[in-house]
Amino acid sequence: MDNKFLCVMLGYDKETEKILSDIQKELYLAGYVGTQTKKLAYHITLGIYDVEEENQMIEHVENVASKTSSFEITFNHIGIFGGSKVLFIAPDTNKELLELKNNFGGSFNWTAHTTMLIDEPEIIYKALPIVAKNFSAFKGKVETIHLYEFRPMRKILSISLINGENQNVR
Repeated sequence: MDNKFLCVMLGYDKETEKILSDIQKELYLAGYVGTQTKKLAYHITLGIYDVEEENQMIEHVENVASKTSSFEITFNHIGIFGGSKVLFIAPDTNKELLELKNNFGGSFNWTAHTTMLIDEPEIIYKALPIVAKNFSAFKGKVETIHLYEFRPMRKILSISLINGENQNVR
């Protein structure tokens, strides 16, 4: 049980989710399944925390969300990292994204990204052309801040940022 952790993530609007889902569907159709969490919405991770910090993190996420509105981002990159085990799509960083990240820990050695596939390097290298073929730059929208616990996955909190009206949807 000592591998449990909390994770703060940003979620997208339905149109962004569909674009990312369509790209990942092409990977699945080509036989690339990976080990990434399948039942989790596409997201950008802002920080990882100890489970003992749950009450403080709920309060912190609610506080940050109360001062944050939804915002646009432009997805303009695909990439690989994590010892060549992670294939991702990434947005350009902007002021809103960096301010949010800094609320949950500094941005040194952090790359805003949405994971498409986690697997062994040789699989990632073979899957990369499929993502490249199906990807072109697009505008998306960040609309939610989530707090989850992992292993097993448990949603703790989701707060909508639409129109500045933060709605706790626990």
